Amino acid sequence: MSELTELTAVRLLDGYRAGEFSPVDAVRAVLRRAEQTQPAVNAFVRIEARGALEQAEASAGRWRRGEPRGLLDGVPVAVKDLLLLRGGPTLRGSRTIRPEGTWDQDAPAVARLREHGAVFTGRTTTPEFGWKGVTDSPLSGITRNPYDVSRTAGGSSGGSAVAVASGAGPLALGTDGGGSVRIPAAFCGIFGLKPTYGRVPLYPASPFGTLSHVGPMTRDAADAALMMDVISGPDPRDWSQLAPVAGGFRAALDEGVRGLRVAYSPSLGGQVAVRPAVAAAVRRAVECLAARGAYVEESDPDFSGPVDAFHTLWFCGAARVVQHLTPAQRQSLDPGLREICGQGARRSALDYLAAVDVRTDLGRRMGRFHTAYDLLVTPTLPITAFEAGAEVPKGSGHRRWTGWTPFTYPFNLTQQPAATVPCGVDGDGLPIGVQIVGARHADTVVLRAAHALYEAGAGGVAPPPAPGPRPDAEGVRRA
Repeated sequence: MSELTELTAVRLLDGYRAGEFSPVDAVRAVLRRAEQTQPAVNAFVRIEARGALEQAEASAGRWRRGEPRGLLDGVPVAVKDLLLLRGGPTLRGSRTIRPEGTWDQDAPAVARLREHGAVFTGRTTTPEFGWKGVTDSPLSGITRNPYDVSRTAGGSSGGSAVAVASGAGPLALGTDGGGSVRIPAAFCGIFGLKPTYGRVPLYPASPFGTLSHVGPMTRDAADAALMMDVISGPDPRDWSQLAPVAGGFRAALDEGVRGLRVAYSPSLGGQVAVRPAVAAAVRRAVECLAARGAYVEESDPDFSGPVDAFHTLWFCGAARVVQHLTPAQRQSLDPGLREICGQGARRSALDYLAAVDVRTDLGRRMGRFHTAYDLLVTPTLPITAFEAGAEVPKGSGHRRWTGWTPFTYPFNLTQQPAATVPCGVDGDGLPIGVQIVGARHADTVVLRAAHALYEAGAGGVAPPPAPGPRPDAEGVRRA
């Protein structure tokens, strides 16, 4: 039943309901795919085969009795190894975390998925503490793009993106502090949503503060809406969580885009050099929204790149992550992480508050922008996937990953919902993403527009070919 690895969560649930196949069939198929692709792409830190099959058997029994537990009973889900998943260690891509001890808590999103019967298939890779926009770490090595294993998967939720793209499960959890859901989703040809901050509760709180969001990584917008109806459930451990969305996320999808006011900014007012193939694919997606009844005009948001302020907030957060480590432990860190931690430690409280002022002003500007427009559409990234194992493209002149992600990190500063939809491929067959940004709290509007692209055939790309082996294949723990 290898075709089960290509089905969406919605389609799997339809199949369970009709008795076409069972959760055991689906979970066996995705575990087999995960094992087959792992040597080439390195999406998983650990594949939880035994536990996943036990959960699938229990789910199959509930479906046979006509008593499914919740909205995702029996659907395979992979979890980024920054989020707590009880029963095993959360190592966060770092050799400085010891796996021993009691690991008896779920993160809020994981707890909600468990309550709804989801089956947890494994932990996906992350750069150390999720610090950068590509996925490699001292602990688990390099995660590679399933469309071309010589290229990066992006990050920091690279393992989750690769798992979904390669058929190792239809759903995954990611985190996004500067683009970390949207970057790898765009590079790997899947859907990714960074919800409004607080829409999905988070615990423990991120050391990167209110930059960090939890979001779904899926095959399409309908699956993401279904997942959001689950993971946006309340959790008392997060005091900053938002109230539930009236009517839910799935119910809003069919409202479409007719009458929505859409601002199309191809380059943030000429600030970003976008590759021609990317620009052309994004323009076609925008034209599709117009054909579906949206009012589209070219218009740029009123800001210049706030990268210095973002760096202050991000680097200070990184310094906080490693504050407790001994000098010997710090020597085992990713060298790039160690460098930005040093820079963050040298920032003053006044520097930090000045960055907060920049952030506040950016939020005000975007709030005003969205009084005129319901949505902002941009490229997700100005480029497609570059060489694996590098923080920045060779010869780009960029020093840090923020240099090639100018469309993503600003909307972490403003806490707005933003999604990426695959909208084509470049001449090398590498996926391209279009980004849809909404006003704060307008998550359903973002999902409506994304779903409209899928409904029109303008969202989604062909799945990647089966990746071949690579000589430096990292191992994976199995349980």
